[in-house]
Amino acid sequence: MRIKISAALCVVAVLFFVSCKKNVDDSTTNPPPDDSTSNPSAADLVKDTVLLISKDVYLWNTQIPATFDARSYADPVAEMDAIRQYSHEPGFTDPVDRFSFAIKQTDWDNLSTGVEQDFGMSVFFNTPTDLRVKYAETASPSGLAGIKRGWQIIKINGNAQIDTTSATISRIVDAVFSSSNSSFTFKKPDGSTVDISLTAATYQSHPIFADSVYTVNGKNIGYLALNSFLGDTTEVYNEFNTIFSKFQAQNVSEAIIDIRYNGGGYVSMAEKLANYLVPTGDDNQVMYKQTFNANYASYNSTTKYNKLGALNIDKLFFIVSDNTASASELLINALKPFVNETLVGPAYNTYGKPVGFFPIPVGDWYTFPISFRTVNKDGNGNYFNGFTIDHPTADGVDKNWGDVNENCLKSILTYINTGVFGFAQTGSENISGAIAKSNLQSVNNTLQTKTFRDAFKGAVSKQKFVH
Repeated sequence: MRIKISAALCVVAVLFFVSCKKNVDDSTTNPPPDDSTSNPSAADLVKDTVLLISKDVYLWNTQIPATFDARSYADPVAEMDAIRQYSHEPGFTDPVDRFSFAIKQTDWDNLSTGVEQDFGMSVFFNTPTDLRVKYAETASPSGLAGIKRGWQIIKINGNAQIDTTSATISRIVDAVFSSSNSSFTFKKPDGSTVDISLTAATYQSHPIFADSVYTVNGKNIGYLALNSFLGDTTEVYNEFNTIFSKFQAQNVSEAIIDIRYNGGGYVSMAEKLANYLVPTGDDNQVMYKQTFNANYASYNSTTKYNKLGALNIDKLFFIVSDNTASASELLINALKPFVNETLVGPAYNTYGKPVGFFPIPVGDWYTFPISFRTVNKDGNGNYFNGFTIDHPTADGVDKNWGDVNENCLKSILTYINTGVFGFAQTGSENISGAIAKSNLQSVNNTLQTKTFRDAFKGAVSKQKFVH
């Protein structure tokens, strides 16, 4: 779909084109007055245009005040952060937009296609003194070095102090996420240790981390761990086809989709996965409805299921966390009317993002104002507070993907075998325990923001805006 931007912005854009020699696909009303000079800088024109776009396509565009001064912000990043406050929804006290953002085009082009330049390793604390590898990308320096999820990090650059104090966190962040060279001592599951030095490099990420089939209580259970809905879509779709063909050949009747750290990505990739998971009998039913603001109501649309393969799932389990967001939540919500779903994971709601955006170019930036919302077949979709976990279970970050002894996976497999979930996280800790758990979540959420892929929370449409 190509969405045409209002004619008013086309007039404004002429000034930008003359000044910057860039093609910009944008929108909306009258530009703010230029009080400082009759010859504004290219940077100011970019910020003006970002505001014009927001006043046209932002889902809550009518809430942006006429007094909003785009040029008072350092860059489009700060400007989009400021616009978020104008997103009040009935039933919610605070603004609901935590998502609109801007990014340089080169950075987005790399991120969205899965091109990274780092160690390819992310970390989480299992306890305040137990730091673990959250994941290691297979084609990255860490993956090529054989590092696995669940390995304990006991030294960083020779320093054995591993804890959640601010000074130590700063040192960990610098060594893991910001340095071009760092050395680590790992403790493996068998108790042995290994020293590995890593050098940052460019690599292609692969969002499918694991897949397997388990036989439990006479049933074949399919498992898929998917860390993102971004990346090389051709590669991912080929892997989906291979994995679900295997599931079908092995008569898988229940499936576990592990999206605990999946912050979303392309809506089209979530749609593809939903089409494999929906029952055959529900083909051509409504997957979700997408709605825009009043300026673009003519582009409101309904997406229906186009069943892929012949796999019929009786029960669907999602492993989730508070980092499960956007396109991942859309997947959960879209399938809810058709499949018996159960959410298992840490005792925090999922992230809460029932809205999405488009990359709109402005100079050498992309701006991403929230532009649409989605609801499922039953009209449900106002989950700005996230989805509630059905069976809270601590994240088993001390185990590798697909390990049957990993807390969340074992809890589900135990339920399939016995009818009772294992490893319940009841929230009945004493006050000091609850505070410690909250502090640990805060530290891990800080670590989660240190790579843009981990921090990204989005449902991105590939629709085009033109003028």
